[in-house]
Amino acid sequence: MSTPEITIRPAVPSDSTAIADFQKAMAMETENMILDHTIITHGVESVFADSGKGRYFIAEANGKTVASLLITYEWSDWRNANVWWFQSVYVIPEYRRKGIFRKMYNFIRNEADREGVAGLRLYVETANVRAHRTYEAMGMNGSHYKMYERLRD
Repeated sequence: MSTPEITIRPAVPSDSTAIADFQKAMAMETENMILDHTIITHGVESVFADSGKGRYFIAEANGKTVASLLITYEWSDWRNANVWWFQSVYVIPEYRRKGIFRKMYNFIRNEADREGVAGLRLYVETANVRAHRTYEAMGMNGSHYKMYERLRD
């Protein structure tokens, strides 16, 4: 496959189906988990209904939706500004290793700089070494915090 023309843009409600499909594929691929179609669809749609929850961005290759990610917000009282979290990052397999996430990251970074965001964060599975290398190559580091969580079933 030749290098595709990549366009990054804010997602719109009509992208909901593709985003939900990407999330179902990612859950299966990374955690062997089947997401409930109704729950994930409503979850994606709720972001479009309430921008306070976050916002999605889409990557298109020659007009085809090939990736999406969600930015959510964390208020930092130390910085008196928001920190943006990358979440739900998914690139369809045949478009991986083509610089699409890097292009999305740079787009988001420029948006964050323009809006006065204090910083960018993401979490990644500890075993996903390829992703660790990708994020480190973009100047991010994972040395400050260890994340703990408790999720309901």
